Amino acid sequence: MPRISKTDARVKRHKRLRRKVGGTADRPRLQIVRTLHHIYATVVDDTKGHTLVAVSTREKAIASGLDSLTNTAAATKIGQAIAAKAKAKGVTAVVFDTGGRKYHGRVAALAQAAREAGLEF
Repeated sequence: MPRISKTDARVKRHKRLRRKVGGTADRPRLQIVRTLHHIYATVVDDTKGHTLVAVSTREKAIASGLDSLTNTAAATKIGQAIAAKAKAKGVTAVVFDTGGRKYHGRVAALAQAAREAGLEF
């Protein structure tokens, strides 16, 4: 029996998670994508299929002043920025989607920073 790769296992966990977690107009989904080079966070209304707010370390305003674009300090800055943009759009509560990744490290740092900045989940 062939071994399942880490990526396939993560995708399998994400599909299982997405069966339970979905964003609505009242409570959109905060999705996190973590790559080797960047961190992305988007707030999505799944009923309409619209992205309400998006932030990433690819933006010059976010990336300036960071030593690395992939560490927990970058994740914290992304969490604060996504919360500020979401609140400006009138979103105060979200459903958290880890993308099949463990709630640990950069994912947890982003979530904690978003909570401290006033986003409820």
